[in-house]
Amino acid sequence: MPGPVLTRELLVQAPKVLLHDHLDGGLRPATVLELAAECGYDGLPTRDADALAAWFVADAPGGDLVRYLEGFAHTTAVMQRREHLERVAAECALDLARDGVVYAEVRFAPELHTREGLSLDQVVTAVLTGLARGTADARREGRAIIVRTILSAMRQAALSETIAALAGARRDEGVCGFDIAGPEDGFPPTRHLRAFQMVKRDNFHMTIHAGEAFGLPSIWEALQFCDAERLGHGVRIIDDITNVDGEYRLGRLANYVRDRRIPLEVCPTSNVHTGVAPSVAAHPIELLRQLRFRVTVNTDNRLMSGTSLSAEIAAGVAAFGWTLADVEWLTLNAAKSAFFPFDQRLALIDGVIKPGYAALRAPEPLSAGPRA
Repeated sequence: MPGPVLTRELLVQAPKVLLHDHLDGGLRPATVLELAAECGYDGLPTRDADALAAWFVADAPGGDLVRYLEGFAHTTAVMQRREHLERVAAECALDLARDGVVYAEVRFAPELHTREGLSLDQVVTAVLTGLARGTADARREGRAIIVRTILSAMRQAALSETIAALAGARRDEGVCGFDIAGPEDGFPPTRHLRAFQMVKRDNFHMTIHAGEAFGLPSIWEALQFCDAERLGHGVRIIDDITNVDGEYRLGRLANYVRDRRIPLEVCPTSNVHTGVAPSVAAHPIELLRQLRFRVTVNTDNRLMSGTSLSAEIAAGVAAFGWTLADVEWLTLNAAKSAFFPFDQRLALIDGVIKPGYAALRAPEPLSAGPRA
């Protein structure tokens, strides 16, 4: 029996897990405008919400990661006050819940939000407070979501050890891991080796942006020197896979990644915008899925790419013919890979995700005629 038609409406209903989403890349355009007015920021290219949304998507992405990152100058400019960070975080949690996300790990770099005097610790407190508020707002709407956060250090800066220590100190309050972000080329993860060693010694979690704008050496260093548990993006692992007379052969690094079940935090639309792939249809995510890598689907920056997790999955449905079973497999990959205690991961999988997909597969009940 064929499965249900995967409309956008149905995909929104499907329980989803999001592992790679940047807080400063997911603001509502109207919120950017309002916060800019409140803090006196006059650097926005337009004061119209629709035009601003189009600017972020159409103009900021320009075929490479460095150009793509330029849009963050505007979002971080309006995220320098406690109340503004709280609002952005609360709206983030609510927006994800409205999109059917049941578990999310949202990352941000505290060092980008201290220009008006907030300490790094105060920045983290404001974000955690906002996420809790947004989660409560979602619950009042009848939408259950768990939102945790990953603290990112900027790889071109020198605060990684401080951020790693801060992540460990706040681990029992909703911080679930450590990351480095920013331009890969020229800033290898081994520059921050001491920070990763701190995280490992603290028995904590880490993911590393690797294999997006730079290739296999970045992935290799992230895994073999820094002990990354997950790869942020990681799609350039495709460079270690060759097609020989119709048979795909994996190099040693690709085999290592697949054999160890190292999760790939893949963000298809963002990868198109940063020049990693020419289109979603040409994106390596489908080949990686078919080769049974631990692929997960993510948004990266919902504002800069004009996307949502439902939209990312819908793009995969349109490009690759994904079925509901494929979507469930991808969701379970993400749930299994979450920086979430094992027993709670099982409860999420067995109590929320699997029943949610079973309900979507259930046939419509026979009509008993019109109701009075």
